[in-house]
Amino acid sequence: MRDAQRRVEEFVRENQLRGKTAFRILDLAAEIGEIAGDAAKSAGYGVKEDEIEVKEDEIGDALFSLLRVASDLGIDAEEALEKSLAKYKSRIEEKGDPGSK
Repeated sequence: MRDAQRRVEEFVRENQLRGKTAFRILDLAAEIGEIAGDAAKSAGYGVKEDEIEVKEDEIGDALFSLLRVASDLGIDAEEALEKSLAKYKSRIEEKGDPGSK
């Protein structure tokens, strides 16, 4: 993941894709919305649940946006993921469920 985050940082720098962090977060939300839209449409808005399809490039766009936001905030995405996995593992071990409640 560090390599992916570094590659995104380099791409942003090389292509002068400047922007304020707040707008990058909005872009991330928009990309996630596109994934949700693909899923909802392909599944007939819940009628054909087994037919969910999401375009691979939409997942890539969301990852790109997320890694940009992480870099803007000085967060190592790989370290953040490791902490999240540990948190979920702990919840499962303690409660038998990964949920926060």
